[in-house]
Amino acid sequence: MRKLNLLLTSLLLLFLQGEGQMTIREQLTENRMNPLGLDIRQPHFTWKLSGEGRNLTQTAYEIKVFAKGHTKAPVWHTGKIMSDQSVNIPYQGKALHSGQQYAWQVRVWDQLGKVSPWSNSASFQTGFFNITDWKAKWIMPGYTEPGSDRPSPLFRKEFLARNKISRATAYITAHGLYEARINGRRIGQAYLAPGWTSYNKRLAYQVYDITDLLQNGNNVLGVTLGSGWYRGHLGWVENKDIYGKDIALLLQIDIHYADGHDETIITDESWKSHTGSIISAEIYDGETIDARKENKGWTGIGYNDQGWSGVRIGDFPFSNLIATYNEPITKHETFTAQRIFVTPKGENVIDFGQNLVGWVILKARGKAGDSITIQHAEVLDKQGNFYTDNLRAAKATAVYILNGDPEETFEPHFTFFGFRYIKVEGIRGTLRPDDFTAVALYSDMQPTGTFTSSDPLINQLQHNIQWGQKGNFLDVPTDCPQRDERLGWTGDAQVFSRTAAFNMGVNNFFAKWLKDLAADQYANGSVPHVIPNVLGPKSGGSAGWSDVSTIIPWNMYLAYGDKKMLSDQYSSMKAWVEYIRSVSINDLWNTGSHFGDWLFYRPDDDNSGRAAVTDKYLIAQCFYAHSTQLLINTAQVLGFSDDVSAYTELLKKIKDAFVKEYVTANGRLVSGTQTAYVLALNFDMLPETVREQAAQRLVDNIKSYNNHLTTGFLGTPYLCHVLTRFGQTDMAFRLLMQKTYPSWLYPVKMGATTIWERWDGQKPDSSFQNPHMNSFNHYAYGAIGDFMYRVIAGIDTDEDGPGYKHIILYPHLGGGLQEVNASLETYYGLVRSHWKQEEKAVVYVVTVPPNTRAEVVLPAKEAGQVTENGIALSAIPAITIKGSRDGNIMIQLGSGSYQFRIAQ
Repeated sequence: MRKLNLLLTSLLLLFLQGEGQMTIREQLTENRMNPLGLDIRQPHFTWKLSGEGRNLTQTAYEIKVFAKGHTKAPVWHTGKIMSDQSVNIPYQGKALHSGQQYAWQVRVWDQLGKVSPWSNSASFQTGFFNITDWKAKWIMPGYTEPGSDRPSPLFRKEFLARNKISRATAYITAHGLYEARINGRRIGQAYLAPGWTSYNKRLAYQVYDITDLLQNGNNVLGVTLGSGWYRGHLGWVENKDIYGKDIALLLQIDIHYADGHDETIITDESWKSHTGSIISAEIYDGETIDARKENKGWTGIGYNDQGWSGVRIGDFPFSNLIATYNEPITKHETFTAQRIFVTPKGENVIDFGQNLVGWVILKARGKAGDSITIQHAEVLDKQGNFYTDNLRAAKATAVYILNGDPEETFEPHFTFFGFRYIKVEGIRGTLRPDDFTAVALYSDMQPTGTFTSSDPLINQLQHNIQWGQKGNFLDVPTDCPQRDERLGWTGDAQVFSRTAAFNMGVNNFFAKWLKDLAADQYANGSVPHVIPNVLGPKSGGSAGWSDVSTIIPWNMYLAYGDKKMLSDQYSSMKAWVEYIRSVSINDLWNTGSHFGDWLFYRPDDDNSGRAAVTDKYLIAQCFYAHSTQLLINTAQVLGFSDDVSAYTELLKKIKDAFVKEYVTANGRLVSGTQTAYVLALNFDMLPETVREQAAQRLVDNIKSYNNHLTTGFLGTPYLCHVLTRFGQTDMAFRLLMQKTYPSWLYPVKMGATTIWERWDGQKPDSSFQNPHMNSFNHYAYGAIGDFMYRVIAGIDTDEDGPGYKHIILYPHLGGGLQEVNASLETYYGLVRSHWKQEEKAVVYVVTVPPNTRAEVVLPAKEAGQVTENGIALSAIPAITIKGSRDGNIMIQLGSGSYQFRIAQ
């Protein structure tokens, strides 16, 4: 019997070490599934593997790429390549052609030399590689636009498709925003297209497969434009027409007929233009639609457009046109009315239960000329009335004028709102819940991370973090989505970027935005405060804000293992560091204007000096060092050894200057705030001999505020990380679990459904902070999510295997939490970390995806405390005991699922 048990155990272990055949379960091209419109001549391929058992690794791969319809003659065939790389393989075949469809397949060999079946065919379609590929002309309205409240222009063209259509592709962009239809049907699901870029340098066009929208015979194209970011109001003080006063359309359709003939439909002099029902549309102010002015049937065949104007041809460049790299803005979750009520002021208000970004779809009934007004707000005031003071000058209003049809449906087209509540005026009688549906809009990023715990307040905090991201990731990472701002503030984006990369796939989102950063970067290397830059040439160069140019590229490299982003941004990163050097004196960055630790803790009546004011130049010196270190790291990855040497020498000078200027002989910082110590410790500004005492000073400071944080935008992201690094994890948990102001859970206790801009946006007595700076959807303080994911759940990536090729699983138990369950969908597959405290043991379940390895730190002092699926660690060959970390057992695993039980 003993021999039989040993035999069964051995067979089980052999199975667990991986005997199943690997297959390809998902393929990506440029991080997207079957993308349309790539203008990259060497696209990158990624695939995910699946299979039974453990320790599945790829040892070789083979790729074939074909032009669609030419499967016998590949444009690239790698043959068998001995490599474990399965992420971001660059195309190296024959030159790709504009507007062409391609398909690719891959197969792999596993650790036993067994080859997988060929994958399914994935596809991609190229955009335009050359300016001459554009045959279309820019067209503008043929009528004279009014000077203010510019109505949205309509453009129309009928054309004939003379044969059976094999494939048809539309290429569209605009000066402004567009919505396009063919034969009355919408082209694509993108909203607020073409998105927001640094238009004069980088204007994106979108590519759509419209084969199913066309028909043999007559067809109609109808396009509506809105002012949008291009010429609408942005920023403050009548700041409009930033990129131009015109509004224009560029559209080209390439039709391939089944008989081999091709035809191109373009915007040109043959089009017609007119105005319609959209009387005005502005990002900040909202939209007014007069349904009586709707040109019914204008996007359909047979409409009489004899009364329409012609068009004017615009003399605009094509050199700034780029394909769309990132995901479009699309509709997502919908919300019904949770409560309809009348406020003390007599206002009719609807509560949707969630602070979101998007708009409300309205069903209305009434007489022609009846006007319905919908205003938007995030919160109610202390008395329960509708509150919009914090929107500042933004009107955030939708106005709908009825045409008298039995039932009419309205929704905006070229604006968006940040709101939880709406105030409705103009509807006779009682408001009907079914007439109002709120819909969320945000960039169509794939959800990747999950985090739940045994604490409902922490779960709500995670919910708020994710909804703060959704509401502010509309093509650009904005600071807020509701007031007269909604700009791509760089400081907010950099502090939140690592958190963002856990919750959603933001690789392409940030890659696009960073290209705009490089485009808008000043000649001297300084970086504007907002990207795209709409605040003018004097804004920029603030520590912690402009350092976005180095921080986000490195964070994205860690999250996705994408060297291309580093190489694309390297010149920008280097220019920023060189700018700092140029304005520094004796290696000290003590010049210029800086935001500092924005919105740090400040008591209302600070007579005793409790406001946590940190020297702005101390902060600047820390970020000077940090950016230089990240530049060194990047140079190492890219193989720029001369830069590694030069900037390593510079970094030493920067840190020496910091110690000389800001550290006393006893190791105390001249600014004694939490942020000062956090930054100095996180960026290794202090000699090792004084770091422990500096960490203790940080803890003492926290205790002096009764275990509350006092950090602002720049100190907050690193606070709990630093505490954990220096053995103060209990204090990190104490801060996270703190429920009174200032803390992360205070807004949760106050009913928040997103992250607030201020720690006390709404005070305990329900009064508000300064309405001129008080957003209730502002993700910066949500950067605590990074601590929750990488420390509490323990899911991290090693820098020697970025993108979770080499995974670190190091959960930290504490804070009264009994259970934490987190997962992350990486480019290799799903990583899971799930721990649960039982009476006499901790159960820890992990999943490691194929073609990766993981180092796991278990909450155990000795290996004898640990079993995996009931088997002692020492009896499992697939698990290697590596040693210890922070006094805990560290093991190494291959792919697979594992369940550990750690006796306590």
